[in-house]
Amino acid sequence: MIYYLGLDFGTSGARACVIDQDKIIVWEQRVANQAPASQTPADWRTALHTLLSALPKDIAVELRGLAIDGTSGTVLLCDEALEPCSPALLYHDNRAHPQAEQLKNIAPDGHTVCTATSGLAKFLNLTQHGDVHQAAYFLHQADWLTAMLSGKPGISDYHNALKTGYDVEHLCWPDWVMALPHSRLLPQVLAPGEVIGTILPDIAAHFCINLQCIIHAGTTDSTAAFIAAEIQEAGVGVTSLGTTLVLKQLSAQRIEAPEYGVYSHRCGDLWLAGGASNAGAGVLSHYFSDAQLDSLSAQIDPLQFCPLDYYPLTRIGERFPVNDALLAPRLVPRPDSDVEFLHGLLQGLARIEAAGYARLAGLGAPPLKRVVTNGGGAQNLAWKIMRERLLGVPVSTAAHSEAAYGSALLCLDGFHLPRSAASN
Repeated sequence: MIYYLGLDFGTSGARACVIDQDKIIVWEQRVANQAPASQTPADWRTALHTLLSALPKDIAVELRGLAIDGTSGTVLLCDEALEPCSPALLYHDNRAHPQAEQLKNIAPDGHTVCTATSGLAKFLNLTQHGDVHQAAYFLHQADWLTAMLSGKPGISDYHNALKTGYDVEHLCWPDWVMALPHSRLLPQVLAPGEVIGTILPDIAAHFCINLQCIIHAGTTDSTAAFIAAEIQEAGVGVTSLGTTLVLKQLSAQRIEAPEYGVYSHRCGDLWLAGGASNAGAGVLSHYFSDAQLDSLSAQIDPLQFCPLDYYPLTRIGERFPVNDALLAPRLVPRPDSDVEFLHGLLQGLARIEAAGYARLAGLGAPPLKRVVTNGGGAQNLAWKIMRERLLGVPVSTAAHSEAAYGSALLCLDGFHLPRSAASN
């Protein structure tokens, strides 16, 4: 038997998924992140080793491929030995505001890198304030973890590199990015799933992994979740109901509207248009435990309109479907009833999702035919019915909802990202 391993490093923790050549899941494991807001590269490395140590030996010795997805926009500087030369700046870190302003004077008008959370703004922040003399590489989270296994640092993929300024249409770093100080630290960029090399022998020996296991270029966590859904046709939206709310939709044309937080990943011969809201299931877990969410949701009538007009953010600032760094959460008044309060939160999130797909349609995305859902929130029946009512299209749960499954698919021989024929 031949196996392929996908590893997903998200906000709440790390997950592993092993599939066979028929795309059947044969093993899964999860490591929770105890401090999501303050995670460090050491935490990622520990989680990586924990998951590899947990691999059943009969699977490890037949492992033929491995790919990692990481949180989009989470970056760091490291030296030749992959030791960090800077703190990791997480996807939601806003410390690069001054550098985002600098980019507005350098980047083409309206470029997606002109935000404080973009990879390129963080690159400027780290190279201006980090230990540049010791630094050999600027890497995204997935790049850094992948390099530990391949022994070939300085490699990224064009999904992770998009918000660091990589030109995904012409597949090169543009001249204006290469003219920036310390651009030598930027990685070589491959296609997601492209072969990097075989696993380091000492890593293979330590974890009893097949020496011929191929390390593949990875992707971002939300794109891996889209890949997991195996959508090949235009007009189908994929909503990830994780800590944040991420919408993606295949389009024959590239859609870029930074003023609304809309951007497109290259996806084979098509484009994967979408955006990520700062709202999401993270606001639900801020107020309720999983058990409470289950109990309270069962008491909601999702066909009834809730009069509470919430915009459920956990902090100030929104990215999509409006891009407003000063947008404040709207979570008042809070009723005495927790059932009513949760109803308002779920309806507010469903409204954001509906507004997001309407935004994509207004910018040229294909008409929405149905929505496939993944992420932890996909199992909430009341939320599903509420979303279906507000979206006006059927909503279903993806057969495979974990990003780790999507990363595993990147390794599988014969698997391809969508082609242009899929839009017919």
